[in-house]
Amino acid sequence: MWREIWVTYGGRIAGVTTGIVLGILYFIVGFWDMLFFGLLLWIGYTIGGFKDSGSGPIIPWNRLTEWLMQRWRPFK
Repeated sequence: MWREIWVTYGGRIAGVTTGIVLGILYFIVGFWDMLFFGLLLWIGYTIGGFKDSGSGPIIPWNRLTEWLMQRWRPFK
C-alpha cells in the first residue's frame, strides 16, 4: 500500500517534505512570516506535481542552451 502511494504521489510528498524542512530551518534561524512558509510548501507541491505528471522539466534546458549558443556564438 505505501509503495503504491509513493509511486503515485512521490514527487508531491518529497516536495512538501522539503518545503517543511526548509520552513522549519527558517523558523529556527529567524522568525519569518507564515506566508513565506506557505510559499515554500506551495513551491514544493508544485514542483512535485510537475514530476508526478511527467510533463518534463520546468525549465527546458536543452532549448535554452541551444538558443544561447545561437545568440552568442563567439565566431560568426
